[in-house]
Amino acid sequence: MTRKLIVCMFFIFSVMGSAQTYKMIDTADYLQRKEFLKSFAGNNEVFIKKLKSQYSGKIGSELSRIYKEFGTDFEKQVKNKDFIFRSEFENEIKSLIQRLRKNNPNIPQDLKILVARDNTPNAYCLADGTFVINMGLYNWLNSEDQIAAVITHELGHKIDEHSLKTFLSIIEQNEMDKTAVQNLKETTVKRSQSQNQKAFDILKNRAYKKGVERRKQEMKADSLGYGIFKNSDFKKSEFVNALQRLQDFDTISPRELKVETYKKLFDLPKQAFNEKWMKKEDFSLYNYNFYKEKLDKDSLASHPEISRRIEKLKKIFTELKTSAEPEKASETFTALKKTARMEILPNYFHSEDYGLGIYASMQFLQDGEEEKYYKGWLGKCFAKIYEARKNYNLNRYLDRIEPKNQSESYQQFLNFMWNLSLDDIKNIADFYQTGYPIKES
Repeated sequence: MTRKLIVCMFFIFSVMGSAQTYKMIDTADYLQRKEFLKSFAGNNEVFIKKLKSQYSGKIGSELSRIYKEFGTDFEKQVKNKDFIFRSEFENEIKSLIQRLRKNNPNIPQDLKILVARDNTPNAYCLADGTFVINMGLYNWLNSEDQIAAVITHELGHKIDEHSLKTFLSIIEQNEMDKTAVQNLKETTVKRSQSQNQKAFDILKNRAYKKGVERRKQEMKADSLGYGIFKNSDFKKSEFVNALQRLQDFDTISPRELKVETYKKLFDLPKQAFNEKWMKKEDFSLYNYNFYKEKLDKDSLASHPEISRRIEKLKKIFTELKTSAEPEKASETFTALKKTARMEILPNYFHSEDYGLGIYASMQFLQDGEEEKYYKGWLGKCFAKIYEARKNYNLNRYLDRIEPKNQSESYQQFLNFMWNLSLDDIKNIADFYQTGYPIKES
């Protein structure tokens, strides 16, 4: 999913309490990060040695290289504070896994939990047993039962070693492609459409094969995951409800920002609102069909459509054919959902998605939520946009307009942002930073 589509409707329920009393998650967790990194490095080294003993020659060397590179990259993410430690999220996830483990002894015992500062509803499990849960899952799902359903799906991937199988497939395919390309070079065919088609066929076959394998893995993880889930004390129907909720995330459009919201937020005492800021680019002559795709989109999708996954599950497990209302969330889950919601802006700020931070802040403020809190984050994000504009690297933090991939509301927002002058941006940043300061932990 592209950065442009990540902004979604986190407007599901009213936030209780006031922003003035909300205390952001403490990221002063140096000792915990240090301890985790030491453990992760050691476990990764042991895992690589195990792979070398199982796979000799070139395959073993390639696997070793892949996991070393992955380990290095993941360690950078940990050092960058992309994950939080000592949190109530971690405690709750451990509790859910314990409930799953009661009647499922095949669940690995060495799972380690990390909570990612990421607003997208996703999770993944690493080869060494590190389990990553994005905070966005608590924004988007409706109960701890649904969180447990996502966990079991990822456990399905882990139990069937899908990551390792994928890497082995890539190594095998790379060798096949090298041979095919070499054969092409050795042919006497002149540079022509025919030769170009052969080269494209190599790419196409490789892409299709990977797509087929990944779709099979997703279906398999669903089946294995539900097998674990139904043996537990969670409500069975919540497995399908969780998938349905994730499908809603895939298809939902960003909430519309009204013109009145812009005027309300940016008509300032020392800078009157300028109607020119709302001027839109003219895309009436834009040819959406100019770039015709040669590959079938459905064939290349890494995840099968969730509706197909649900249909397959219901076919295999007949008890899932009867739909049921979502389980009521516990007080613990509701509290975590509230925290995750309040961390949306800190998370965007941490990931340097300042444009998205402004867009989300405006959406919250349009709904009348936590005015002081979100106006403070509006100021912080505008200050970063000002620095970027001044340093000629605004593209890094603010999307360009792509009519084919963005909602009208988001296009209007981007037009507004790109229409602002350097002084305009500074005046907005100064107003909101001075009047609504944010203290980070």
